[in-house]
Amino acid sequence: MTISLQYCNITVNDLEESLAFYRDALGLEVHNDVAQGGFRWVTLGSPDQPGLEIVLSEPHAGRSQADGDSLQQLLTKGVLPIIVFRTDDLDALFEKVRASGAEVLQEPMVQPWGPRDCAFRDPSGNMVRINQEA
Repeated sequence: MTISLQYCNITVNDLEESLAFYRDALGLEVHNDVAQGGFRWVTLGSPDQPGLEIVLSEPHAGRSQADGDSLQQLLTKGVLPIIVFRTDDLDALFEKVRASGAEVLQEPMVQPWGPRDCAFRDPSGNMVRINQEA
């Protein structure tokens, strides 16, 4: 028996701004763009990791008004879970993301717990870390 992660959901305020970050700056590919009931869900994936996809959606997409409001408050505070990517060229990806205008939280450095990484905020305030492959 095998098990693997298929989707990871990221809540964002503005899908177009977020696409500019995740697609254009990070280099993910759009796999699906679905509109329903006034909302959109955009699925992106890495050409280097088939089968694993990220779904971008706004706080109220597919949720009750109360749940969407609560999620929006958490997003605004910047306290949603951290998203961590891995790359084989941290310095090049760091420069590409920085050039996109993303907020830099930490330049590439070796962490006391082992990995060399950097950190950004996406346009909605989510923390995105990028690790260098060992």
